[in-house]
Amino acid sequence: MDAQVTLTDDLQPLVAPRSVAIIGLSTKPGSAGMVVLQNLMTAGYGGGLHLVGRSGGVVEGRPVRTSVAELPEGVDLAILLLPSDVVLDTVKACVARGVRAGVCFASGFAEMGDEGRARQQEIADTARAGGMRLLGPNTIGFFNNVDGFHVSMVKLTLPPRLRPEDGPAVAVVAQSGGIGVHVSAALQSRGVPVSYVLATGNEAQIGLAEVLRFLARDPATSTAVIYAEQIRSVPAVLQALADMRAAGKRVVLLHPGRSELAQQATSSHTGALAGNHAAMRLAVERAGVLVVDSLEEASDLGELMLRFPVPPVGGLGLITASGALCGIALDYLEPLELAMPPMSPAQVESLREQLPVYTPPRNPLDLGTLVDPRPDLIGLGVIAQQEDPAIGSLLVSLPMPSPQLASVWLDSFLQGMQGRSKPAIFVMQNEGVPLPAEVQQMAVRSGTVLMRSPERALRALARFARHGRLQAEWQAKSDAAAAPALAGLPALPSGTLPEWQGKELLRAAGLATPAGALATTPGDAVAVAARIGYPVVIKAQAGRLAHKTEAGGVLLNLADEAALRAGWQQLLDNIRRHDASLVLDGVLVEAMGERGVELVIGAVRDPQWGPVVMAGLGGIWVEALGDVQLMCADLPLPAIVSRLLALKGAKLLQGFRGAPPVDLQAVAQAVATVGALMTARPDITEIDINPLVAYGEGRGVLALDALVVVR
Repeated sequence: MDAQVTLTDDLQPLVAPRSVAIIGLSTKPGSAGMVVLQNLMTAGYGGGLHLVGRSGGVVEGRPVRTSVAELPEGVDLAILLLPSDVVLDTVKACVARGVRAGVCFASGFAEMGDEGRARQQEIADTARAGGMRLLGPNTIGFFNNVDGFHVSMVKLTLPPRLRPEDGPAVAVVAQSGGIGVHVSAALQSRGVPVSYVLATGNEAQIGLAEVLRFLARDPATSTAVIYAEQIRSVPAVLQALADMRAAGKRVVLLHPGRSELAQQATSSHTGALAGNHAAMRLAVERAGVLVVDSLEEASDLGELMLRFPVPPVGGLGLITASGALCGIALDYLEPLELAMPPMSPAQVESLREQLPVYTPPRNPLDLGTLVDPRPDLIGLGVIAQQEDPAIGSLLVSLPMPSPQLASVWLDSFLQGMQGRSKPAIFVMQNEGVPLPAEVQQMAVRSGTVLMRSPERALRALARFARHGRLQAEWQAKSDAAAAPALAGLPALPSGTLPEWQGKELLRAAGLATPAGALATTPGDAVAVAARIGYPVVIKAQAGRLAHKTEAGGVLLNLADEAALRAGWQQLLDNIRRHDASLVLDGVLVEAMGERGVELVIGAVRDPQWGPVVMAGLGGIWVEALGDVQLMCADLPLPAIVSRLLALKGAKLLQGFRGAPPVDLQAVAQAVATVGALMTARPDITEIDINPLVAYGEGRGVLALDALVVVR
């Protein structure tokens, strides 16, 4: 049977069980067990319900058994309300009775350190060997709004059951139950249908991969919002994301850990070891995930992706009644990398006959006081912006009017949107003033994304547009012919390679390096210099000598044979003083490189996520300002060029203070070559070309130094 079908079948006993056993029940009013029981009964659970507690007794006419061994064979779901020290024995007892799934609330496992992690692993192994699926430990449970089945220790006002007419819904999956409930509540407060809220906790067994594969086959869910503090099984999660994408479903991810302090906090919370956040982000974006940086964005983009399955790729259209907001929005959008293009001539003409001469048809469109006597202009403006080919998304942001006029304005917006699919947000400003109930109901019925803050809406649309651009880049790559694979690469020893050997690899991959060769005697060096021409540079070569300059192992501008012979001896003396035990492979003799714009290009292989390629300008730009762009190893060339032009110092690449523009295509090709090397040779863990010198258009690039590390 297909693994996906098997997994989906396995999760049904967890999320929609035919029978349930509450184990560890205390009959004391208000106890966790009584709350769980009350939540199930309030939601109208009609399956078999069994109670197990040490004291026995009767609750709501149901007998309380004193042992798991007294349960009938093959109960679907066991809800474990037990301290951590008895969970293992209880799981063993459940396995013996053929229990198919379990939820474990207890904490005190992997989040407590190595000992707790080992106990957690033993519980997971026991459950898995017995065919029992386990959610948790350290979970708050879950909410299944599709079937009206909820497992929680907190007394709740239960969410409404999802109706068929609600349409596709958002599922919320979180390693933190509190965050999952927060995001779900934010969505539901706007009338967004939510299918499931699943708190995966420590993920001893059921984790993100299993839940995503379940959601990929779930007909009620079209979008998933995920909060993950660490992604434990990377290959399985990437495959599950591919399943979601193949099913036409969207994923939004909030993953803390960009800062060192955030990594420490998430590690202590979940007992997980934080991975490389940048590498994670590149990989999941490559898989079609929209990554966000805040809780607000998680709910905002979850709603946007639910309502508008196709992300935008063009600029922003803005309709407002305030000239001031036009200026504020233009300033606000610049760092968000979202353009507000001018209105196309065709749309200008379509609006001109509708507007007075003192209201020019343009983007942003400021309707001023006309929105009061002519609310139809809102809809006409929406039509013009939606049909403009340069515009990918639309924001209509208006001040809060009277309740009657608010409904009229929203209705005009809806008429303009009818039959049109570009993402749009309707903002009714004055967020401290409650919205009229009729406006809220109109928005919910129509599926309108309704917000109260123009800045928040701008952030959401900018993030959505970035996602659209990324997906368009990868689509362009899939449509293009595959790049030829690198062939004829030399065999490499393990460890840090000396520069001469690293450059052999670069040359084999098609990257230019200075003319030169390795010399082992002064006579060899003189012969090399005679062949390539003076002046030359000489560099001491050994795998252990990563920082040659600091050791005095680099001498520049040796103009003739006498200078070369004297430099040879000086170089050896410098290395001897630095480390007398160091044995050199020889001395690399190269032609002095011509001046140009210095860049740094490199790559590292993250042990979980694979290779990450980095490009930036050299010198102070990378060392002091961190001015680099991180990329996937297989990013297409046009996208690499875009990343290079996004550097803070990009003006240096385009011709600055009289200097000619550099050969940007050659720089991009060098970046792509480094990525191709990392893909072709999994044994390479790091490449660093510093500097890569870029020359004028048509003159290419030259790798002046290279560091390669091999596993």
